[in-house]
Amino acid sequence: MMIRPLLATAAVVLVAMTPACAEGNKAPANMNSAELETFIHEYIVTHPEVIEEAIIALNARDRAEAAKAAQEAISQNKDKLYSLDTDYFIGPADAPVTVVEFFDYRCGYCKRSLPFIQELPEEFDNKVRVVFKEYPIFGGISETAALAALAAGKQDKYYDMHAALMNLKSNDQLTEKKIDELAEEIGVDVRKMRADMQSVTLKKQLDDMQRLGHALNLDGTPGFYIGDTAIGGADEQGVKNAIREALKG
Repeated sequence: MMIRPLLATAAVVLVAMTPACAEGNKAPANMNSAELETFIHEYIVTHPEVIEEAIIALNARDRAEAAKAAQEAISQNKDKLYSLDTDYFIGPADAPVTVVEFFDYRCGYCKRSLPFIQELPEEFDNKVRVVFKEYPIFGGISETAALAALAAGKQDKYYDMHAALMNLKSNDQLTEKKIDELAEEIGVDVRKMRADMQSVTLKKQLDDMQRLGHALNLDGTPGFYIGDTAIGGADEQGVKNAIREALKG
């Protein structure tokens, strides 16, 4: 256990709690730093529960601050997040609730999320639309796959390509050759797909998605957005709970 970081954490809470402490536990106002550290150490030894209380309090504060920052970022980017005509989606276009997913085709948690994501429109009686945002944080072949999916979309095959790429069992399978094979299997004109992947329009579309993710302070995948709520990770229950709350409104 690292004593000094814990002392620092506890000190923050002790300073805040001092007025509420019993008179015998108050630190004299004229203590120097060494004396104050000794006082805090002795207090922790006598009251070890203060460490857990301090960590819980600080974690709660951090979560509240993160949620507030996320809401502000969503508000500033709401149109780009929920209302772009160029985005691909499943579910009714006029569904009252939109779920946005940022993902990478080499993200294992994104792959695990695919089954429940596919079922959301039907599970919620066609009141949910799921929008897909390419976010190739791993770069390289992830970016190539993202461009391939967007190019397949030019042939009305976006979701078929998206599902095919996500269903690859291993990241080692994601190669240039495999991307072409999957495209051909779902009926995509591979030559046209490859040409479209080089277009300025598609590259800008992908770049805009990445810029949006950065503006939302999204540092991992998958990342889900429902209304003013941001959910990080493959949190199926969190996503469904957020949908239920949004439907109430």
